[in-house]
This record gives sequence, structure tokens and C-alpha cells, in this order.
Amino acid sequence: MQNNLKMNKSIPATTLFLDIGGVMLSNGWGHESRKSAADVFNLDFNDMNDRHHVIQVTYEEGKITLSEYLKRVVFYRKRSFTIDQFRDFMFSQSTPRIEMIKYIKQLKDKNNLKIAVVNNEGRELNEHRIMKFKLNQFVDFFISSCFVHFRKPDADIFRIALDIAQVSVENVIYIEDMQMFVDVASDLGIRSIHHTDYKSTLSELSSLGLKI
Repeated sequence: MQNNLKMNKSIPATTLFLDIGGVMLSNGWGHESRKSAADVFNLDFNDMNDRHHVIQVTYEEGKITLSEYLKRVVFYRKRSFTIDQFRDFMFSQSTPRIEMIKYIKQLKDKNNLKIAVVNNEGRELNEHRIMKFKLNQFVDFFISSCFVHFRKPDADIFRIALDIAQVSVENVIYIEDMQMFVDVASDLGIRSIHHTDYKSTLSELSSLGLKI
């Protein structure tokens, strides 16, 4: 990653590619949220988690609905709670990274940037998070796996993002909390920052010429 950043840092960035979970918001339906759900609803976590991993890609690529996902993962037998109750719990797990959202907005305004989300998420949860946290007020393009039917680490989702944003790889900076996805984007020539915390990401963006 560092070699990639140093080699290209003199080229002006016109576009930010951003992940949502782990960067601008908490993870939508990650391991911790699933564990919390198992505790709250008295479910066998290992069974639920195994079922989740079997069908996760199908759901995140937009090939089944949330109701279909839940039918396979949770409601394959009668429960004492409803799908609506469980879905509401899923949605309630999302929280904003307020500092990061504020900074991205400021960067966009100060540097006249285009903002594109490139993320893996099922449609219903993705749309809920976009609307609840008003991400559509400053994000120009949503290249979400559920919309384009490709999912990171497939490099084609980044190629689609470049086509939709009509931007060259040299003018993009990508911010992502998963190292493997950073590596995939970097291999395509996209300057990529492995996001671990707010301050280190700001420092890296500043070194690439993006400041407020």
C-alpha cells in the first residue's frame, strides 16, 4: 500500500471511493451484530453464523431478498418472534462515524470531489443505512454489491465503479477497512488507504494533497 501511495501522490485526486461499514458507519450486519442478535433472541449463534456464511454472498449480490435470507438463516423453523422484530433489530445495529462523515463532506466541498461508495451489502439494509444517515446527500454514486451484482473482492466491482464515475484510476483514492480489498484495488492502480482509525486516514489523505 505504501509504495502505491508514494508513487502516485503527486497526481491530483478528483474522486474518492469509500466503503461504508467500518469507515463511515459501523458494520451493518457483521460478526458482533450477529452475536448480539443470537443473545437477544436466544439463538444458537454457531448454527446461525454457519447458515449466514453459506448464503451471505447470494444476499449481498442482490439475488435474494432480506426476507429470503432470514428464512434460510433464522426462520427455517418456528420462532417466538417475528421477521419484522428481527429485521428491526438488524437495522438498529447501525451507528454513524460522525467525525469521518463530517470530514468526507468537508473534503468534497473543499476539493470539488466526486464521492462513490463501493461496498458489500444486501439491498434492504443498504438502503436503510443510506436513508437513515443521509449518505445520499453527499455521495454521488452507489456501487453497492446488491445493485451491481458483483461483490468485493471481485475486481470487477471496482471496474464498474470507474465506469460509472467516469474517472481514471490515477485520479481515485479508495478508503477501505479490509486489507484484502485494499490490495485488490491497489492491484488495479487505485491509490488505496487501509482505514484503521480517523487520524491515520486523515494523515494519509493529507499526504496525497486532500486537505480542508
